[in-house]
Amino acid sequence: MGETIRRFEREAQATAALRSPHTVERYDFGVSGDGVFYYVMEYLNGIDLKTLIEEHGPQPPGRAIHLMKQVCESLADAHQSRMIHRDVKPANIFSCHMGLSYDFVKVLDFGLVKIETDDGDEDTQLTQAGMTAGSPAFMAPEVVTGKTNVDARADLYALGCVGYWLITGQYVFPRKRTMAMALDHVTTPPQPPCQRTELPIPEELDRIILKCLAKQPADRFGSAMELEEALSTGVPSNGWGRGQAEKWWKSNYPEV
Repeated sequence: MGETIRRFEREAQATAALRSPHTVERYDFGVSGDGVFYYVMEYLNGIDLKTLIEEHGPQPPGRAIHLMKQVCESLADAHQSRMIHRDVKPANIFSCHMGLSYDFVKVLDFGLVKIETDDGDEDTQLTQAGMTAGSPAFMAPEVVTGKTNVDARADLYALGCVGYWLITGQYVFPRKRTMAMALDHVTTPPQPPCQRTELPIPEELDRIILKCLAKQPADRFGSAMELEEALSTGVPSNGWGRGQAEKWWKSNYPEV
């Protein structure tokens, strides 16, 4: 229990130092008298991206781009602080109504974060020793195979899987068995998103997502900001802005 508490406190202190507005803000943390870990975080008025697709289906490419770019900003801040999220997935990304902003992204749950130090990797995951970090549907090949030199590009792979989910409503590798899905991430080339949906997908967005999903980290984008730049400049007019976002939220979640 002592080591678990130490890891919990180390992870909480590290992630509390993150300053991106797209990372959920943490106000306090601790351990209750009966040994239960707790966080005190900001209240989020919105919906996670897993529920978004399950309830509303695949989203327009412009909206997917808008959401992914904000996730990039959160990850870039973490990566600059030498932290790797390791569990980027739709359930850990919230789209919120905050003040005058709609579709304002907050990235949650850095509980599997890995902190890189000058002396090597400092692993702060709060799962049991020996367990694989991450969620199989969004797990980079190097994570699946248990490589020790996993870096920030694993988060970009996972974000590519999230983008795929947003525009197709499907996992990259929709297998029933977890092991088969994990092996697909290692060995099977992904189908382009445009082949998995009836929605029109810009060719460049297809290319960007497939680059995120490259099996070798060296073949992916070099950083979250490089990916954000590609999404900002490489895809033609994304067609999703403040007006569309506000209209969508007021139509679907008028109480938010």
